Amino acid sequence: MQDQVLTHEELEKKEIVKRYRHLLRSAKRVLNKEDKKLIREAFELSAESHKEMRRKSGEPYIFHPLAVAQIAAEEIGLGATSIACALMHDLVEDTHIDLDYIHLRFGKNIASIIDGLTKISSVFDQKNSPQAENFRKMLLTLSDDIRVILIKICDRLHNMRTLEFMSRKSQLKIASETLYLYAPLAHRLGLYAIKTELEDLSLKYTEPEKYKEISKRLSQTKEDRNKFIRTFIKPIKLELDKLGFEYEIKGRPKSIYSIYNKMQKQQVGFDQVYDLFAIRIIINSEPKNEKRDCWNAYSVVTSIYKPNTERLRDWISSPKSNGYESLHITVMGPFGKFVEVQIRTTRMNDLAERGYAAHWKYKENTKNENSYDIWLNKIREMLENPESNALDFVEEFYANFLSDEVFVFTPQGELKKLTINATALDFAFDIHSDIGATCIGAKVNNKIVPLSHVLKNGDQVEIITSNKQKPNIDWLNYVVTGKAKNRIKYLLKEEKRQIADIGKEILIKKFNKENIEYSKENIEILCSYFKTQSELDLCYLIAKETIQKEKLTIRQIIAEAGIVQRENLIKEIKQIQKKKTKKTPNKGDTIIIGDENIEMDYTFAKCCSPLPGDEIIGFITIGEGIKIHRTNCKNAISLMSQYDYRLIKAHWAETPLNELGYETIIKVNGIDDVGIVSKITDIISKDLKVNMKNIYFTSHDGTFEGKITLILTDTSHLNNLIEKIQNIDKYMTVSRQNVD
Repeated sequence: MQDQVLTHEELEKKEIVKRYRHLLRSAKRVLNKEDKKLIREAFELSAESHKEMRRKSGEPYIFHPLAVAQIAAEEIGLGATSIACALMHDLVEDTHIDLDYIHLRFGKNIASIIDGLTKISSVFDQKNSPQAENFRKMLLTLSDDIRVILIKICDRLHNMRTLEFMSRKSQLKIASETLYLYAPLAHRLGLYAIKTELEDLSLKYTEPEKYKEISKRLSQTKEDRNKFIRTFIKPIKLELDKLGFEYEIKGRPKSIYSIYNKMQKQQVGFDQVYDLFAIRIIINSEPKNEKRDCWNAYSVVTSIYKPNTERLRDWISSPKSNGYESLHITVMGPFGKFVEVQIRTTRMNDLAERGYAAHWKYKENTKNENSYDIWLNKIREMLENPESNALDFVEEFYANFLSDEVFVFTPQGELKKLTINATALDFAFDIHSDIGATCIGAKVNNKIVPLSHVLKNGDQVEIITSNKQKPNIDWLNYVVTGKAKNRIKYLLKEEKRQIADIGKEILIKKFNKENIEYSKENIEILCSYFKTQSELDLCYLIAKETIQKEKLTIRQIIAEAGIVQRENLIKEIKQIQKKKTKKTPNKGDTIIIGDENIEMDYTFAKCCSPLPGDEIIGFITIGEGIKIHRTNCKNAISLMSQYDYRLIKAHWAETPLNELGYETIIKVNGIDDVGIVSKITDIISKDLKVNMKNIYFTSHDGTFEGKITLILTDTSHLNNLIEKIQNIDKYMTVSRQNVD
């Protein structure tokens, strides 16, 4: 028996050495003698410190830091310092090694990065801390060293690759958080390959059936797809060869997640997603000839295949703020199939694949201002804003820095990059806060437009101001950028404070008159009684006489409301503590809460209308018990990423009992025809005996669209109904509809 254990240990040691050597080979081109020594010392310390630890999979823990370092070296192209930090990223958190030791042995720079990684891990592991605040804290490390974020992304990628060993609850929480924050962040940092894999892996755990279905269909169509790609690129290669280009052409399938997104947005099946792959032309070009060569290649492609000019994306003339450069064009290929073609140079492709790390490799060759510095400065500006809370920050960060861009011009011809859907008012605040605050309108392409006018690529914008203008609450509906929203909120709050100061004087006099202390606790009771969010709101309403002075019988309010407030608090605590109270499932139980049935009230979320058969999750709300969502509900994914501490397991009882059924909406699209509505409703009500609660159909240009609210028993009931309706006509599509 002892020999077998030793043999197993020896095999593991050999595997560890093998993975370490593979790491060195991957980073060989960027390592000198000192670098190799640094990496060896980091590896030996990590291996020794983690030697008694195991992962959930049962593997030695050192496999994880080795894998994270491998991703940093091979997939991002980071150097020796980052590789060493990746090898040691869990040391301070998980072992006896402290930061002082790291500092003493490896120096200030590495200790600083390890400190940043430790802080991120600690905040993300606190189950009682909202994810929004954690994410904000994580981004604060950008101010120190962006390598902290890059290594954290490597760490998250490896965790996603090994997520199968985690519990279902952890899988949902981690996958949702990854989809909501990490994948967009990787995208924004230019790490497109990693971003794509994070999205696909997230889908694998949030929508396992859809993931398997698309993956299987891609595998089944691979041979036909490769044949089509060969046919498509053959004439392009002939023309490029004639022009003497050095190039490489790659055909790649779209990611599973992007195909899933198209299926969802367009409400179509796999067979109706036409652009399942993209062609990439990579030209070996000198820096001074890059633009010319890319446009020449574009001319070759569009001379062979007819382009859709509305789908042209020129990120060579105006690169994205993360440095991404490429020409994208959609053309009509053979057999009536649309194909997306991406044209870029070797340098541009390196930037696209490796993002930030590759950016620095080429930085010395560019005279342009570093777009990363601009981006990071904008993030710091948001982080330093004292007016925004954590949730506001995440929403603004998501909207502003993890979304696409629109390019517009000032009257002087200066190019400005704004968030997509940005308005004239956003533009005004982007120029200067004072210009935004006094903006009364704008001229877009020499035409007067309102503040709410949404800008398009290429617009030339001139702002019109007036010293008499002041921001108002409606302005928040006109802007999408964080800078504009934060400034408007600040200006509104300043005006509100001035009015509230008058109300506060009135309130203090009332307190003094009734001989009651003006304390934080008493103000909170008044805020609760008058249903205001803060002391500022309370005083503002008093000044505005919305709360009349004569109704401010403070002693009575505090006596009554204080008791109610305490009772509600005790009730709320008891309700959450009831999670520890088990009850025996009975025939009337529809949902089982927790690992065993927990005695808490629940309701079904209207945004996704769960049916028996759906995978579900529960969220603990304040005052409304448990809300049951489908795990693939957009709201649920957002909630899981931001409020994981309120997440609770939920599953259907073996025999869910609901004689009335469950409300579900289906969407029907197809070719308009006489009697089509009658055929659909006959199948629903006559053939399947399903009750219709609401029905709406509209027709336009020979097509129709309908929404029907049904009362169903479970998902098999729904799937059967969808299948029967789809059989009416091959062009008809039927899908389950979420409430927006």
